[in-house]
Amino acid sequence: MTRKNVVIGFLGSQLDAGQGAGRWEKWRPTISLVQHEDTLIDRLELFHARKHEALAQVLARDIANVSPDTAVNLVPMEVADPWDFGEMYAALYDWARSYRFDPAREQYWTHITTGTHVAQICLFLLVEARFIPGVLLQTSPPKKQARGNPGSYTLIDLDLSRYDVLARRFGQARADALEFLKSGIPTRNPRFNALIEEIERVAVRSRAPVLLTGPTGAGKSHLARRMFELKKSRHQVQGDFVEVNCATLRGDGAASTLFGHKKGAFTGAAADRAGLLRTAHQGVLFLDEIGELGLDEQAMLLKAVEEKRFLPMGSDREVSSDFQLIAGTHRDLRIDVAQGRFREDLFARINLWAYTLPGLAQRPEDIEPNVDHLLARAAAESGRAMRFNAEAKARYLQFARSTEARWSGNFRDLSASITRMATLSEGGRISTDLVDAEIQRLQWLWQPAGEAAEAQARDTAAPDVLLPADAAATLDLFDRLQLEAVVRVCRESSTLSEAGRRLFDRSRTQRAVVNDADRLRKYLLRFGLSWEAVRRGA
Repeated sequence: MTRKNVVIGFLGSQLDAGQGAGRWEKWRPTISLVQHEDTLIDRLELFHARKHEALAQVLARDIANVSPDTAVNLVPMEVADPWDFGEMYAALYDWARSYRFDPAREQYWTHITTGTHVAQICLFLLVEARFIPGVLLQTSPPKKQARGNPGSYTLIDLDLSRYDVLARRFGQARADALEFLKSGIPTRNPRFNALIEEIERVAVRSRAPVLLTGPTGAGKSHLARRMFELKKSRHQVQGDFVEVNCATLRGDGAASTLFGHKKGAFTGAAADRAGLLRTAHQGVLFLDEIGELGLDEQAMLLKAVEEKRFLPMGSDREVSSDFQLIAGTHRDLRIDVAQGRFREDLFARINLWAYTLPGLAQRPEDIEPNVDHLLARAAAESGRAMRFNAEAKARYLQFARSTEARWSGNFRDLSASITRMATLSEGGRISTDLVDAEIQRLQWLWQPAGEAAEAQARDTAAPDVLLPADAAATLDLFDRLQLEAVVRVCRESSTLSEAGRRLFDRSRTQRAVVNDADRLRKYLLRFGLSWEAVRRGA
């Protein structure tokens, strides 16, 4: 079934004008639509202001003379200011939402030659957003004016998926953005790559707050800066990237650093201070370790994020700053909210886009490309070529990917490790001897968090003879270490209640009924122990 052609457009108060006989001697874009012998326009939806009603009637009669099969539907559209984008778009949007489109039986051509430039832009946007289904229609006058010469027309389809060249260009632009966010490192970890792909879309499409969580050294600060630089390259921000570690802010200095102060607001406030929120105006503010902010500062930050306004310390007049917030933390803010250390309303506001960056140990596939990147950077900084020999690189990567490598400092540990080997290399070659020495250094670096701590726990542990033989034989190391720590506290306490108060010093404050002694007695009974038996072993 052939679909009918329906044209949607504005009456041209200048281009379509003319009521005398001479009007047929000039090119009129709306009339030209129905003058093409090979194209039938079945219906014309013609927008016009009421003051142009007479011209619209003339145009409808002329169309009937040229193309009797074309139905003309005159649509009065009153806009107080046709050059006001908001008014024009609202009027066209309301019409489009109420119009009964039937794409199965009709195809729609939106005429953008007539009407104000604002009207043409609004029509473009409505077609691009598919509120008006179909394509754009652009008409052009003939090179030589002649009676009855309709000129030419062009149909423009805004469905970019139909244009392979454009699709490839957009695809390449997105690939470039992803590579930029990853600093050009060809990462291989599927979880991390999927996370970066979503962050790229959010970075270029949204100005809402972003929350980055993850262990220290996972790259939160670096990623926040790359997001800013990506937005800057797309002309989406005009201001600066402002970064502050909230763990360094204390007391009056916290509010002053963030929100500024007036002279004399507190002791030592010798002059006005703008504050970092105002410095970040039209830019990006990165608050690292946001969980360390005090509750008062959290309340002020919430108002600044929601309303773009806040009160500097000592001022009775609000100031404004329009910035995008990126927050970072190594803590689980959900726990902090539950325990009252972080405001629930602020968490809800900054949690719209929340991403957890995995640590280096969780991305073993990405260690090799990061090693190559860091080595190339070290070579560029030193001005001399650097590389592993094959055996040394294999040895280092084998250790780096093993469970023995803790990477507790994540990429900071890896960067420091490569820097040390690059600095000590002879002739720019990293040998197996250097790698073996570096592995020993890393093992020593991580020892306090691992084997040394366990050794210390064993040295100070309570004797095994406290436990019944069958219980001792089946006890996990985790339960054993926990029990030994409890036993030590019991031996250092004079009463069961005192030991309970020390052991349950946090959770006891959240209970309606407190019975520390009973909780401790029941814990010991799980292992066949009593308070008296523990005390006898002291």
